[in-house]
Amino acid sequence: MKILGIDYGDRYVGLASCDGEEILAYPLRSVKVKSMREAVDVCAAAAAEEGVGLIVLGLPLMPDGTEGERASKTRAFGRVLAKVSALPVEFYDERLTTVQAEEYLTQAGIARKNMKKYTDAASAQIILGDYIASARRPRSI
Repeated sequence: MKILGIDYGDRYVGLASCDGEEILAYPLRSVKVKSMREAVDVCAAAAAEEGVGLIVLGLPLMPDGTEGERASKTRAFGRVLAKVSALPVEFYDERLTTVQAEEYLTQAGIARKNMKKYTDAASAQIILGDYIASARRPRSI
């Protein structure tokens, strides 16, 4: 099934998707938003456009794994997005994905001044890619 990966932020939302076999995650775009409602509309439209059956939303946990204010806001966003899109929303740990994305973009030769255009979509790609990889791992009981 196709899945939409989201890196949600107050000003930018990064979007990524994957192939129907859930093998390869790829960035779609980063979108500048002015409100949570606009972000919900952008994400719901992207989910419909991509024909996804699931949304994976990056959850910004604290370094020790606990949830702070940002995680609470992201959970609220996820609840609204689930209602508007009529799709299930799963949360996935997004710690350090922005750092990973910036390193990836630097290695790809993206100039620092242009990096913000791509960072959030690359972060969404990493979140979704990690989610897909973890879903394939055998689970121990």
